[in-house]
Amino acid sequence: MRLRSDFFNRNTVQVARNLLGKFLVRRQGQSVIAAKIIETEAYCGQSDLACHASKGLTPRTKILFGPPGHTYIYLIYGMYYCLNFVTRKPGQPEAVLIRAVDLPGADGPGKLTRAFKINRSLNDLPPDNTELWIEDPAPRRILVRGKPSWVWSKTPRSRIKATKRIGVEYAGPWASKLWRFVLK
Repeated sequence: MRLRSDFFNRNTVQVARNLLGKFLVRRQGQSVIAAKIIETEAYCGQSDLACHASKGLTPRTKILFGPPGHTYIYLIYGMYYCLNFVTRKPGQPEAVLIRAVDLPGADGPGKLTRAFKINRSLNDLPPDNTELWIEDPAPRRILVRGKPSWVWSKTPRSRIKATKRIGVEYAGPWASKLWRFVLK
């Protein structure tokens, strides 16, 4: 089942952990590619000096300040795109970077976007778009106070390794946050 905005409208570090084991799906015409997410990083708002939102609201970061679940895609080093999903409610600019999926040749954010043919044309897509989304392979439907609700599957903590984020040494104390998550 496709993840909806309510999945992303939560604590960003938890979302980054909970995305492990979900599937990134990309449709191009009749072709569909999907792979299990095995590495993520959390970026937690304007005070997080590693987060693009730390520079404030700009034309580039505007999407981070918007609705949860939207794609935030940017170019780094003039040659690699990075795929993020916005978290939290509008006005709280946070996101999760998808660093790697379980697919040969997609073991880094730039390699992942190349393998999935992701570029800026897919920037700011809502969760219900038809080109790029995340699916949970095993959600459960339960009753909460008499109303049907979805419970998303979770990867056991014992299968998740938390480490420092990569390439953010410039961010001072924020560089040492254990907000990179890898599926063991």
